[in-house]
Amino acid sequence: MRAYKESYKRFRHIVSTPIIYIVIIPLLILDIGMELYHRTCFPLYDIPFVKRSSYIRIDRQKLSYLNWLQKLNCMYCGYANGLLHYATVIAGETEKYWCGIEHKKDVNFISPKHQKVFLGYGDKDQFDEYMKYEKK
Repeated sequence: MRAYKESYKRFRHIVSTPIIYIVIIPLLILDIGMELYHRTCFPLYDIPFVKRSSYIRIDRQKLSYLNWLQKLNCMYCGYANGLLHYATVIAGETEKYWCGIEHKKDVNFISPKHQKVFLGYGDKDQFDEYMKYEKK
């Protein structure tokens, strides 16, 4: 039974690997697009740059106890997860700049952390006060 489970696990990995790795193409497109947007628009809006190296970390391939495939997988995950975190922070900074209003409360929605400082949903008085300050 154990041998069957192991061979089935290996089969699942073989089938899923091309699907996992093909995502590198949209990730690279996202990376180029986000970086172009970030480096062009943030200075125009006077938003400080987000430090890329604080979010994308590719270092686990240096661990001597990993084999070459594990190292490759770790590099991929470090890049993919780091890039998505980096893109989320850039999008969050943009959202703060353009639309600092929180979403309507819903138990099934997990609000992004950066929205904790946003104006309340549906609070017109708070919004009007904010807009007076912004126009100065």
